[in-house]
Amino acid sequence: METILGSSVPVFVFLTVLVFGGCGVLTGQTLAEGWKPVSSVAAYSLLLGAGDRFLAWGLFGEQLLSPWGFIVHTLVIGLITFTAHRIAIARRMVNQYPWLYETVGPFGWRERNPARG
Repeated sequence: METILGSSVPVFVFLTVLVFGGCGVLTGQTLAEGWKPVSSVAAYSLLLGAGDRFLAWGLFGEQLLSPWGFIVHTLVIGLITFTAHRIAIARRMVNQYPWLYETVGPFGWRERNPARG
């Protein structure tokens, strides 16, 4: 498991999921507030993944240049960031244009149909 993660499981859970996942949530929400496209979510996720690998190496002595570690950690951070971005965009579309759109689950919206009410 540590070979795939590129770090120990406690370091992965604490640093990647909790710390950098939290940063990913804030990053996704901030990018959505500025109406930034999904491509910027990918770019910021790469930067967060690099920071995660650096801190895993600097604080916990994990391998710095672990390709699998970078890929797995960046994918997890990217999924968290993308999810936060999508939820924030959907919420913003419905809140900013309530006469045009209505909520369809946490990730989507649809055009409001006047006949439906």
